Amino acid sequence: MPAKSQIHIAAYFTPRNIEEMHLKDKNVVVIDVLRASTTIAVALRNGAKEIIPVGDIESVVKISGSLFGNVTLRAGERNGRMIEGFNLGNSPKEFTEEIVKGKSIILMTTNGTAAMAKGRHAKNHVIAGFVNLSVVVRFLRDLKSDFIIICAGSENSFCIEDAVCAGKIINHLGKEMDAQLVLDDAGRAAAALDKNFGKDILKLLGTSQHGAYLSEIGFADDLKVCSELDSVRVLPKLSGSIIRAHREVHPRGA
Repeated sequence: MPAKSQIHIAAYFTPRNIEEMHLKDKNVVVIDVLRASTTIAVALRNGAKEIIPVGDIESVVKISGSLFGNVTLRAGERNGRMIEGFNLGNSPKEFTEEIVKGKSIILMTTNGTAAMAKGRHAKNHVIAGFVNLSVVVRFLRDLKSDFIIICAGSENSFCIEDAVCAGKIINHLGKEMDAQLVLDDAGRAAAALDKNFGKDILKLLGTSQHGAYLSEIGFADDLKVCSELDSVRVLPKLSGSIIRAHREVHPRGA
């Protein structure tokens, strides 16, 4: 019997020690469960044309100044709250079809978009959360290639919700692929965390440090949206500096 092919998976619990050029020509998955990954998936499902992730407010202002104001929205948060002068914050509940359909959205968040921007030279770069987990897993299954998972974390610190999401991707992929998954230590830890904490996602988010903080400042309902496994069947894919919907497996509501 021939040996199984191998897929090597490296995981990072924060993007702090990752250089942009390390990701050049690699396959990359970025996770920011609370809330950028979820918000991006929801916005694209609701008809947003594209999302431009940036790492600082100055970049938002500079880019938005070169685009048409009537079709461009500035969105973002600092410490969970909408930035003054922006159109939207980072709550997925704000990105309704009425508001975002056909629009370009420049997005800046405390953790997620900076991690995403690091992967602009990647070969394939997708955005994952619990809400689109199976779409991401199927993409990686079909890719049949090594990849890197980057958890956005919080202020360059570990976030359990991102790590569990990474582990759930690994565990689901292991069931779907006729290949041996070769994990680094962080990947093995993420897979174990999913087995221990991934059965009740809403509970996980509610008891996580960042989830508790979001609840305190009035965004408890966002946790419900972010916890709904496979509720948004869209694959956000970053090419260069722009995220667009690469694949929608089923029509909205199916």
